[in-house]
Amino acid sequence: MSGADGTIPHGELPDGARVILASHNAKKLAELQRILTAAVPDLAPEQIISSAGIELPDVVEDAVTFEGNALLKARSAAAATGLLAVADDSGLAVDVLGGAPGIFSARWSGRHGDDEANNDLLLAQLGDVPEQHRGARFVCAAALVAPDGTESVELGEMRGALLRERHGKGGFGYDPLFLPEGETRSAAELSPAEKDAISHRGKAFRALAGHVAQLLG
Repeated sequence: MSGADGTIPHGELPDGARVILASHNAKKLAELQRILTAAVPDLAPEQIISSAGIELPDVVEDAVTFEGNALLKARSAAAATGLLAVADDSGLAVDVLGGAPGIFSARWSGRHGDDEANNDLLLAQLGDVPEQHRGARFVCAAALVAPDGTESVELGEMRGALLRERHGKGGFGYDPLFLPEGETRSAAELSPAEKDAISHRGKAFRALAGHVAQLLG
């Protein structure tokens, strides 16, 4: 399918693929597969693929909202593959930082995707902030785009507070520093099922699942 400037070679699309997640992040793919296959009984995990190993056009994420960036990625993937495309843009909004890092969460330290550096910087910035002002929330915008141009966006949020040191080895991103509301464990100490049930991404993907089921017929 497609050619040099918009396109798929390098592995091509697997047979039977029906939904593509516009992300190379294996942990996000696993979350999406768990959530969508539970919500859409006719969908098998192997029919939901990520863009890893597929050459998709580069997308400049220059929107100023989570919703805008998620749609940019999903539109590009749908156009290039002819599949239903799902993309998310998510991040951490810290109350005392006025909602930052926000859309810059993945590159807060200046290096995209460097979780350790991002966490170190956040801890340093909040070093003198007392417990009562360490509120934060994870935000996710999940976008679905069909090849015919049909679009849906759903939002999910998980409120909590920021810890003073890392706890847990699970999850990714800021999970080791985030204590979900009503929990005694960090997001990185929760099992995948426990996290899916309360997470911003879990909420957004579950809301999107109905749209996926409808479009798959």
